[in-house]
Amino acid sequence: MNSILGQMMARYNAKTLEEERNALKEVVQEVALCGLSRAGFFKAAAFYGGTALRIFYGLDRFSEDLDFSLAAPDNNFDLSKYFSVLQNELNSVGLNFTVEEKVKTADSHIKSAFLKGNTKEHILSVYGDTPTTMLHPMEVIKIKFEVDTNPPPYATYENKYGLMPSPYNVRLYDLPSLFAGKIHAVLCRAWKNRVKGRDLYDYVFYIARNAGVNLPHLKARLVDSGAIGEDFELTRDSLIGLLDDRFATIDFNAAKENVLPYIKNKSSLDFWSRDFFTQITQNLNI
Repeated sequence: MNSILGQMMARYNAKTLEEERNALKEVVQEVALCGLSRAGFFKAAAFYGGTALRIFYGLDRFSEDLDFSLAAPDNNFDLSKYFSVLQNELNSVGLNFTVEEKVKTADSHIKSAFLKGNTKEHILSVYGDTPTTMLHPMEVIKIKFEVDTNPPPYATYENKYGLMPSPYNVRLYDLPSLFAGKIHAVLCRAWKNRVKGRDLYDYVFYIARNAGVNLPHLKARLVDSGAIGEDFELTRDSLIGLLDDRFATIDFNAAKENVLPYIKNKSSLDFWSRDFFTQITQNLNI
């Protein structure tokens, strides 16, 4: 086993096949960030979303995707020019992954690609004593990464450093801008007509840490989604009102089912209800 890869995987102390899968995916994400940093990607872009919150702020849930936003709109942004460095970085630590761009048929300002590698091959290379009879030989680990080439304005950033597989630097949304993006998701993102439980889980994480909210960025996102008009005055009180209205529509049992596969502490969801979210929202820090 490659020593760097082994060190990175050992941090997880995975006990089940599903935990091994998720640990491998998280290591791939971190190696990918190192490769993107080495390629100069963060001179143009910033990291945001659940995986950014996990890696740099300690969110205790698994997050599947890598989400990025350009610092300035650029409809001609070429994502593919970073692929070779990214793939070389993955291969250098023993990860036999390829990078494939997703070609979209509809006009979109989101550029997408996938990191792909064989699940059984990598589980065996890292956990040689793990029974893999439950794994199909052709099962693929697939990690999507997306870049918003025309993002809403007013995001603010900070620089963070990672140490594995080697020291690297990432520009990412600061905590108030990350929280703004998450509140936008709670208010506007539906999953089969239901809110994503993962969004609610992250919302609790932000509230518990007394995170501020980048209101100008949140308003820009809400206007861009058509949730409010340009003349809407977004204040602490009006935002709490929007959130209270949203909590009144949520099926919290369905939301719990959505997030359960991504967390270890299942009891943290015991109090999820309209009353719980309405009350904790009174602690919103603006």
